[in-house]
Amino acid sequence: MTAALAVAPTTPRGGSPVRPAAGPALLAAIVAVNLLGFVVPVLNLLRLSFLKVEATGTLRETFDLSSWQAILTDGFYAGLLVDSVRTCALITGLTLVLSYPIALLIHRCRGTIRTLLLVLVVTPLLTSAVVRTYGWVALLYDQGLVNGMLMALGLSAPLRLMFNTVGVVIGLTEILMPYMILSLLAGFGRLDPRYEEAAMTLGASPWRTFLRVVLPLTLPGIALGCLLTFVLALSSFITPKLLGGGRVFLLATEIYDQAMVTLNWPLAAALSMVILAMFGLALVLYGRLVRRIG
Repeated sequence: MTAALAVAPTTPRGGSPVRPAAGPALLAAIVAVNLLGFVVPVLNLLRLSFLKVEATGTLRETFDLSSWQAILTDGFYAGLLVDSVRTCALITGLTLVLSYPIALLIHRCRGTIRTLLLVLVVTPLLTSAVVRTYGWVALLYDQGLVNGMLMALGLSAPLRLMFNTVGVVIGLTEILMPYMILSLLAGFGRLDPRYEEAAMTLGASPWRTFLRVVLPLTLPGIALGCLLTFVLALSSFITPKLLGGGRVFLLATEIYDQAMVTLNWPLAAALSMVILAMFGLALVLYGRLVRRIG
């Protein structure tokens, strides 16, 4: 009787028995979707990186290492990698600093105010990144609104806010802020107001309470937001292309140029694999950080 009870399917209250075969079937569906939607395209991209490209852009089905040799030996690509990581890290830091107070405010609000703030945060995501980037072009160019206000305040010459790294950082920071705010809110589950009240009752100042109570409890959300923002910044090419004016070289913009302008698909595929490896490294670092925090 004991053995029969052990293998008998469980029956939820008011429902049908849960069959043990349902789990493997669902797992098989998830595996199939990942194989078709991710693994197979990545393997094809890896295969493409080892092909040879002719001067006309024609691909030859021969094993060739010239694309990888160019990445590993040409100093331009080493500098491109360093500049991309540095720029994306700066964007991630600025996005975190600007988004954290907003996320903390939304977390502490209740009712209609919280709903309204969440709507305001999500609304920019309903607009294309291209449209938002062109909006920044109208604001940041030499005769734009920002420089117009600065000139009215007494600035002698307009600031160069476009076609450089400054414009790219400003545009991507604003575009990625909703993702950071939502990630922070998802990681604020451990933040209980009673902990802050207890710290204040014991004589801690507001700043000390934030450093010793609020900040440690929100580290999971910070780690998640930084991971998502860094990955999105590293893979963005529309905003760097428009606001950089072809003068800001990042990995994503170089992949676009190699694939669509020079038609060097093997080199573009190899650079894509480099970005994918950086994503994997970021995920490993995130996993270790989360385990240490937890």
